[in-house]
Amino acid sequence: MLHTAYRPEKEMGLRRIFTDSGHLVRPAVVLIAALGIFLIIRALVIPKAFGQYGHYRPAALMEIRQRPIVYAGQDQCVMCHDDEAKTRAAGKHAHVACEACHGPLASHANDPAAHVPKLPDVANLCRRCHEKDAAKPPGFPQVVTAEHSGGMTCNSCHQPHNPHL
Repeated sequence: MLHTAYRPEKEMGLRRIFTDSGHLVRPAVVLIAALGIFLIIRALVIPKAFGQYGHYRPAALMEIRQRPIVYAGQDQCVMCHDDEAKTRAAGKHAHVACEACHGPLASHANDPAAHVPKLPDVANLCRRCHEKDAAKPPGFPQVVTAEHSGGMTCNSCHQPHNPHL
């Protein structure tokens, strides 16, 4: 008789949980549906080979190799512009690549007469690296360009390849 009295209470407790637990079931259903939608979208968006060899797509390497080369490299510049290279090598810009200031020049290196590069806009170019900024190392040459130059361009006082000349 003890068991028969216990069962109805247990069944009442389970019924009560299922009838009064709508506030728990609805969010759980929404969460499961959202997770399912996320997994479907993820499967459609992320390529199959992603993560095969680490955190990148192996096919990306082939895609990058198929793009045209736009940077010539330091050696190509020095072959024709030896005087500028010697001046730059003697100064503070010795470790700055030519194309960091002059832009990608592979087309110029391949056919110098057909692709004559423009000289960089010195007023903006120098400021990109040398404008005063607290985040830069204290030994790095920094200026407040509005106060430093009085409106003149940097190359009116400084030689770009070796600024201290």
